[in-house]
Amino acid sequence: MIDAEREACRDTIDAMKHVIVIPDGCADEPQESLGGRTPLQAARLPNMDRVVQAGFVGLSNNVPPSLTPASDVATLSLFGYDPLKVYTGRAPLETAAMGIHLGPNDWAVRCNLVHFPDGRMENFTSGHIPSDDGKQLVHALQKELGGREIGGGTIEFHAGVSYRNILVWRGKSDSSPLAGTKTQAPHDVQGQPIADHLPVGPGRDVLCELMELSKPILANHPATIARTAAGKLPATQIWLWGQGKAPRVQSFEEVYGKRGAIISAVDLVRGVGALLGWHRIEVPGITGYLDTSYANKGRYAVEALGAFDLVCVHVEAPDEASHEGKADEKVKALEQIDTHIVGPLLEALPRYGEYRVLVEPDHRTTLRTKAHAHGPVPFAVCGDGIRSSGQTSYDEVTAANGPKLFDPGWELMRWFLG
Repeated sequence: MIDAEREACRDTIDAMKHVIVIPDGCADEPQESLGGRTPLQAARLPNMDRVVQAGFVGLSNNVPPSLTPASDVATLSLFGYDPLKVYTGRAPLETAAMGIHLGPNDWAVRCNLVHFPDGRMENFTSGHIPSDDGKQLVHALQKELGGREIGGGTIEFHAGVSYRNILVWRGKSDSSPLAGTKTQAPHDVQGQPIADHLPVGPGRDVLCELMELSKPILANHPATIARTAAGKLPATQIWLWGQGKAPRVQSFEEVYGKRGAIISAVDLVRGVGALLGWHRIEVPGITGYLDTSYANKGRYAVEALGAFDLVCVHVEAPDEASHEGKADEKVKALEQIDTHIVGPLLEALPRYGEYRVLVEPDHRTTLRTKAHAHGPVPFAVCGDGIRSSGQTSYDEVTAANGPKLFDPGWELMRWFLG
């Protein structure tokens, strides 16, 4: 596949290679369990530190105050697009990765399989339910509820990866009860009663009705019964959020003149890449969780350098560790990214002549709150045309004293591409 892509775009490859590594949600606060250090400070990151020492570390504010600090908004910003102009919602970005077409009157809604048996969000992933079990449950929802007319539109359920799935509301006109409705991400209410976090606005009744209807379907499904018998967390219902219509986005090549490729196990990030016209590289063994194959991501990224102007590697693991409040696992994930992804890329890039490297999370995810947060994140950058500032380590404190702050964050990409 990579060889074919190399031949197809040989004439369009610029002399300079660009690499982006996204350790999702890695920016954090000092942790008592880490001796008063942040995970970035506690982790051993010789390769990320090499990037800083050859260039510098600064700050980028990827989430405008008026928008939710989530990966959908922050990733668009990180890739050089003003989210205030192009963002329509999280779910439409994921449908792009899944190949689901949205018409002008259609809405996509994120559909999590969650576990809260007593009115409290005990686990927003249902114990990281396996994709095979998740697909069975979503197919059951489609069989029982698919095609039903609710709120003036018909609904469809589409299975994604693990607990992450999609509901599509097919509208008959440009009027939808989902317009103006506010929803909340389940990972931001982990451990909290859900009564105060249900949808608000004109689409509340539609979304709450579907969530209620899902309960008996999931409870009586053989996959749920088997998980319960095995002592595993079952999915007790769906949680609907992140709704939006299909966005209109110019391709990255049209805006920045670069052909890109992306490696990610997360449909949201893959969907953003698809909207930008980037090639999505399929990598075996990647999961979007702590057990992902960091080494395979690194190997495939190095191979892709020969075919693309820009290669982006996204790793969800630090974000997942934060959502679970596991400081030690967040440190381990960062060290794996450094060893198996940043290191091999730094070794391979000089073979291609001029290059630049950017290491940057999309947003902050704090272990204290187990949720995403507003605020600038540290980025490390090095390469041709970038002078060293004399800094030595990649962390939040060093970044705060760095030579550059990009606010809004979407302006960083144009500078990075030179």
